Amino acid sequence: MCEVTNRKILDQLKERKPQVTFTCEAEDSTCNFQFWVDQKESFYCGLDTCDWDLETTHNQNRTNYRCENIRCKCIPGRMLCGEEGSIDIGDFLKESIQGPASFSTVTTEGGSAEDGSKFQEPAMNDLIKSVFGDESITLKCDSGECLYKTDVPGYTRPVKQINTPLIAGVIAGCALFVVAVILSVWYLSRRSYRGRIQLPLSDESDDEAAKLLADHKPAALYWDNVAYYLNGKEILSGIQGAAHPGQITAIMGASGAGKTTFLDILARKNKRGAVRGDFYVNGEKLNDYDFRGMIGFVDQENTMLPTLTVHETILTSALLRLPRDMSRAAKEQRVFEVEKQLGIFHIKDQLIGSEEGKGRGISGGEKRRVGIACELVTSPSILFLDEPTSGLDAFNAFNVVECLVTLAKTYNRTVIVTIHQPRSNIVALFDRLVLLAQGKTVYSGPFSTCQQYFDLSGYACPPGFNIADYLVDLTMHASVTRSHNNGIEPSLLDVRTEPPRTASSSLRAVKSVASASNASMEDNSASTLDANRQPKSKQRVSLKQRQDKQLYSRKRDLEAPPTPRTDDEDVHMDDVAENTQQWLRLSRQAGHVPPQILDDPDQLPPAAPGQTDLDVLFANYSASDVARSVHDEIVTAVQTARAANGSANSEVLSDSTAGVSRNYSRIGLGRQFLILSQRTWRNIYRNPMLMLTHYAISILLAVLCGYLFYGLTDDIKGFQNRLGLFFFILALFGFSTLTSLTVFSAERLLFVRERANGYYHPITYFASKVVFDIVPLRILPPIIMGMIVYPMTGLIPAWPEFLRFLLVLVLFNLAAANICLFIGIVCRDGGVANLIGSLVMLFSLLFAGLLLNHDAIPKSALWLQTLSIFHYGFEALIVNEVTFLTLIDHKYGLDIEVPGASILSAFGFDTLALWKDVIGLAIIAGAFIVIAYGAMHVLLVEKR
Repeated sequence: MCEVTNRKILDQLKERKPQVTFTCEAEDSTCNFQFWVDQKESFYCGLDTCDWDLETTHNQNRTNYRCENIRCKCIPGRMLCGEEGSIDIGDFLKESIQGPASFSTVTTEGGSAEDGSKFQEPAMNDLIKSVFGDESITLKCDSGECLYKTDVPGYTRPVKQINTPLIAGVIAGCALFVVAVILSVWYLSRRSYRGRIQLPLSDESDDEAAKLLADHKPAALYWDNVAYYLNGKEILSGIQGAAHPGQITAIMGASGAGKTTFLDILARKNKRGAVRGDFYVNGEKLNDYDFRGMIGFVDQENTMLPTLTVHETILTSALLRLPRDMSRAAKEQRVFEVEKQLGIFHIKDQLIGSEEGKGRGISGGEKRRVGIACELVTSPSILFLDEPTSGLDAFNAFNVVECLVTLAKTYNRTVIVTIHQPRSNIVALFDRLVLLAQGKTVYSGPFSTCQQYFDLSGYACPPGFNIADYLVDLTMHASVTRSHNNGIEPSLLDVRTEPPRTASSSLRAVKSVASASNASMEDNSASTLDANRQPKSKQRVSLKQRQDKQLYSRKRDLEAPPTPRTDDEDVHMDDVAENTQQWLRLSRQAGHVPPQILDDPDQLPPAAPGQTDLDVLFANYSASDVARSVHDEIVTAVQTARAANGSANSEVLSDSTAGVSRNYSRIGLGRQFLILSQRTWRNIYRNPMLMLTHYAISILLAVLCGYLFYGLTDDIKGFQNRLGLFFFILALFGFSTLTSLTVFSAERLLFVRERANGYYHPITYFASKVVFDIVPLRILPPIIMGMIVYPMTGLIPAWPEFLRFLLVLVLFNLAAANICLFIGIVCRDGGVANLIGSLVMLFSLLFAGLLLNHDAIPKSALWLQTLSIFHYGFEALIVNEVTFLTLIDHKYGLDIEVPGASILSAFGFDTLALWKDVIGLAIIAGAFIVIAYGAMHVLLVEKR
């Protein structure tokens, strides 16, 4: 600042003090001249093309500034520029002041008359000379320059303070939080299933449960000419049959016979192929929606949460599937009734358990009964079960089937099961049988007549044989194409002892096998002599072939029974003879002339050349009285239903079926979400290791990071450490979210089965799983870690920066978790999902901004950085921390201060991108939640 010393100017302005400022910029060779009156600027001048020099002697310094051009301008309304009572030199300044101009300063040690400064310009000098009598504007200046604060003598840089008590308090608080969570989990897990279940005592609940049972209508199921095609191949063909209330219908056959496929079709499950045929309920066709509302389906595999108790598992099914207007007490009462019916009331408080868990839980047979109970609580009219005895020992298998028989007989339910070679005591419980082989019907009718049917057809089950085992094995042996003696040596087919004609066919079969064995024993000496020519293995195989031949080949002579026949038996044998004659006619019409005369009506035709005995079995049943009676039964049921409904066709009926189907309203989405959330929360706190591990790792690694990065400095090293700290935290949370891959994979089959059985809407299940994965595992861990790391490392001690730091960590964690959630839904294989999730995280990590500079990325690949959640999170964290930070670099004895923004720009970060990155993370997190639900809704659908 310079004081004007021209006497006349001072007299003219009186008390108003004139001053001048003169500044220069060396980089662009420009200077500025400003004239002030009473601390208000009157006019200013800009000078360019300037240079300067310094002349020094032992006691004097002389500085000269010379500028070629000058332009001046008045500030209107100010002194000398039009202010009232003063002159206006605005036009003069604009038109006359052109330059050149100079500014000179003389400073002498001890002072002298020359000391002072002068500003000279030809036109301005003329004005000053003519008006004020001086040669130029004379000044007394105090010079100065801008310095860094570190250059000020005595300046000491403040030391960053770390609030140690705050750090200790935060760590202790987080540790106490984890301890509180552990204690809460332990208390809830003990409290929830230890003696907490009590029987409801309300009479109203009994009435509501009775009303549900009263709504049950017995349902007879009929099917006719059922066929199934997959990829152009016929899997099932021409199956007919019936299942009645109060009866057990068993679907049997060898492995691959089509039992499960046929059961799925009867239950209207979604199939990958095309289904053909007619299905009737009480003689009426029913649409799929109404039909599925009146049935229950129990799969072969148990799909239940191992962390729930028996009662909780069944109660969840009841709460989700029973009518909305039914009270909770009534639903619980219904659950207790079902538990007592199935004999599992005494284990209602036990956990389901699993083979992999700490406790094994209930047995396999009890699990099957729990699965049946989950379906039975809805009081279904028809109950389908796929292999209910599979994997069970004989005792538990019988208990399960006995429960089904009690259910069918006592409560007039229709029960249809698939079963593979049951025990004799189980076989005795069946009412109807559907025997399949290669997708076709070998027998479909009353179980009580099946043995007599096969006995009269020439395939008699020997005494002491399990009829079920015999029939299944028969379908397997009969499927081999017949050639001459089935490839067995003629000598081995020579049965030496012919059974008497008075013996029954069953007894004859056993005697035939026995005689073959005895003959083999009698010829032991001959066999010994031929031992060198025939290996022992061949002898054993030949004997087995011989036994199979006797058991599973058609017997050509149907002998009369050993006791006198009654009139009814005579009629029945006449029918058999008629059927046999019919088979002879069919054989001759097909051009397959028997190799021997079959004038005896008790003889059966042999298989045609190239055929199998199984083909004969198929044709035999199609032309049998059993098949005809089943068909007549279906026709009668349909005609009766038409007559009752006054309908002339068999199209799908909706009004008339109201007496069978149940169209009560289910609970809403809100209640479904609450029930599923409660179940998910139980599953979490009874298996809390994943949640507690997340919390423990967050605390331990936060303390470790705080120790390693303790007290970050505001220099280049501190900047590097900040980059490393943020990069490590994001990598930790990014890869820890791979646990989201298992959010649905562990319960994939459970969800698919429950969805197919109509437990809930998919969005309620998805919401409950996401909420209880997000809150405890994706929000709390980053908050815990951030609260410890932030004060220990000495990041910016301000609330806005701290809250933005936590916000970025939480959003990044959510985005990474939702990406992994989507991958876990799409990939069925856990190993593939883990690999893809790791690769996605590594790919995103590459574009974070630390490993690869933004400016070095090829332009054609820049769009990939917009897909990187690590880029958004890393840039947001570093910009939030460093933008307004001044970094110091000590070089050559000097402390050079560098603005943090300039270093961020050098690394390719956008200093204005904080909120853009936050929005990017939020968009990715939200988008992948929506995409994940869409994938679950479309892909996780039961297709059998």
